[in-house]
Amino acid sequence: MSPDIESTRPLAFSAQGAVLPSGKGRVIYLRERSLSMLKKEIILKNPLRLIGGEAGHILPSGGFGAVLARAGVGKTAVLVQIALDSLLREINVLHISLDQPVSKVCLWYEEVFNHVGKQYQLTNTNDLWEAILPHRFIMTFNAEGFSIPRLEERITDLTEQGIFYPQVVLVDGLSFDQEVRELLNEMKIVARENNLRVWFAVRTHRDDVTDEQPVPDNFADVADLFDAALQLTPEGSQVLVKPIKTPEELEEKPSLYLDPSSLLIKDGEPGK
Repeated sequence: MSPDIESTRPLAFSAQGAVLPSGKGRVIYLRERSLSMLKKEIILKNPLRLIGGEAGHILPSGGFGAVLARAGVGKTAVLVQIALDSLLREINVLHISLDQPVSKVCLWYEEVFNHVGKQYQLTNTNDLWEAILPHRFIMTFNAEGFSIPRLEERITDLTEQGIFYPQVVLVDGLSFDQEVRELLNEMKIVARENNLRVWFAVRTHRDDVTDEQPVPDNFADVADLFDAALQLTPEGSQVLVKPIKTPEELEEKPSLYLDPSSLLIKDGEPGK
């Protein structure tokens, strides 16, 4: 007997697209099941799994991750892909932008999501988009006015009013060229107390990375606070995605890159 139906009698379709047994039994909502299967398929094909293991969680609870790159190389695009992976898992993502308005951040999500839809040849992207949107909340601050006490206050307002309960936090626009250790230490406490996974975009500079010094100075000073770090390195017309720090030692470093036309993370050799 099927675990989803309590009757073996003939089935009929309802106007809402559900399967109904002609006698007693539970309703199987085809739309919800189709979306669930689609989410799982996209999650399993996400190259980020090569870094985060079978569970797909790169960071431990309370952990920090970083995406490092020069301006315009693709930090925000990678952050959004990390967010989409969580949204597909029905994990709540709080996206904090210190240098872009909400409308611009929304455009990033829509553009990346549309590219994902084309890559997987999805036909019901509207349904999938509507299903994941309730798990995303975008918050903006002026960079000068951003502080952890103020962020805590905003998060408390959301949770106490039952509006949103974040599980993953993305911080885009925080300058690591200034002293940020104290701020990161405060954020680490908040992350551990609230079981948050936190990702930061870290802007580097052209001459910061060399063969002798692969980790930029502005990140090296606080790298001990981070569990994972991905460095975006332009090589010719391609951008390689190099894991320079992972929660566990990888047996084999994955070969990842950003597709130049879509800025989606892909695995394998560029151009193949």
